Amino acid sequence: QVQLVESGGGSAQPGGSLRLSCAASAGIMFRFANMGWYRQAPGKEREFVASITGSDITYYADSVKGRFTISRDNAKTTVYLQMNSLKPEDTAVYYCMSGVSWGQGTQVTVSS
Repeated sequence: QVQLVESGGGSAQPGGSLRLSCAASAGIMFRFANMGWYRQAPGKEREFVASITGSDITYYADSVKGRFTISRDNAKTTVYLQMNSLKPEDTAVYYCMSGVSWGQGTQVTVSS
């Protein structure tokens, strides 16, 4: 089972940026793995944010399209989520996932 460790969360003002990282222990198989980001706001269900396939095909939720960018570095077995033009409604715990594995989550808070 893959171990996933997120980092990079924190606080930002509306319109600001943050970059999340997710380090995976998949080793050589990482380059073939589909990786995704989900988020869960207080009192809401966990929702899809973005994903990237082993062929670097990306998918985004409509709510983040044009603002967030998912990318991967296979040499570092790490996937990133660059978040720009942040909005208060982006406040949530962000989780990295692959297959059936989930990270522990990292908090993102957007407020003025």
